[in-house]
Amino acid sequence: MVRKPSWLKICAPSGTNAKRFSIVRDTLEKHHLHSICVEAKCPNACECWGGGTATFLLLGKVCTRNCRFCSAKHAGKGEQVDAREPENIACAVRELKLSYVVLTSVDRDDLSDGGALHFAECIRAVKKARKGVFVEALIPDFSGREDCLRIICDAEPDVVGHNVEVVRELQLLARDARASYKQSLKVLESVKKINSKIITKSSLMVGLGETSEMVLRAMDDLRAVGVDALTIGQYLQPARSNLPVKEFVSPEKFAEWEKAGRGKGFLFVASGPLVRSSYKAGEFYLKNILSRARKNRDEEESTCNCVD
Repeated sequence: MVRKPSWLKICAPSGTNAKRFSIVRDTLEKHHLHSICVEAKCPNACECWGGGTATFLLLGKVCTRNCRFCSAKHAGKGEQVDAREPENIACAVRELKLSYVVLTSVDRDDLSDGGALHFAECIRAVKKARKGVFVEALIPDFSGREDCLRIICDAEPDVVGHNVEVVRELQLLARDARASYKQSLKVLESVKKINSKIITKSSLMVGLGETSEMVLRAMDDLRAVGVDALTIGQYLQPARSNLPVKEFVSPEKFAEWEKAGRGKGFLFVASGPLVRSSYKAGEFYLKNILSRARKNRDEEESTCNCVD
């Protein structure tokens, strides 16, 4: 087993952050909601919850796929869909006064639409709950079905994220056989074609045996289908049954990839040992981009109304 280096130490929340952490945790429990921060054993849970940020997990906690990097429970059939979930999330968003909300879900291959309609209902409920809120939908691949992707896009999320997870060469090692690098790229490309105004985002885990050249090629593949934002983080083995870590990548290498990604034209790149696809620094940056775009759009509409 490879020993964790010093830069992967995680500090427990304290002071104001500890209080905010408790508030988020209690609010989720009160409304019977799940968080991917818990289910995926994210190392940033304390930091993000302490800062008042949470990623909501939709459609239950049981995934119908079995990726070797993930600790989520899996089975052939997921849990019963909670029809109250959209409104429960909306209540939590209002109570926590969130301005940027991330919604994600397990894969639900057992549902006729993969859960797309329910996902869209949650997006709309959040948008209705709090004026001006930005919503990021971190979606599964819906088996590549464009009709499901249209349902998601029609709900008008501001950001759609879908993770290729690992470089092309490690897909069969890490991901469920029903997922693929090609299919994930197609999902991201389709979202852009359906609505070019939506910011698209993806994520890579490293430390599983990839080379730097593989990471750079993955960046090129993502840019080729119009992906706007990228996060790169260290894979951490969540349980003994999951894939072992091959390497703990140095902060210097992550910094190199971040610089390279910006040079390739991504709007935003977050690259670091503890960076995850739902990462509050990235959300803060994307929120600023979206705020400027919304302001420009409002000004254009105001000008058009004056001309009329």
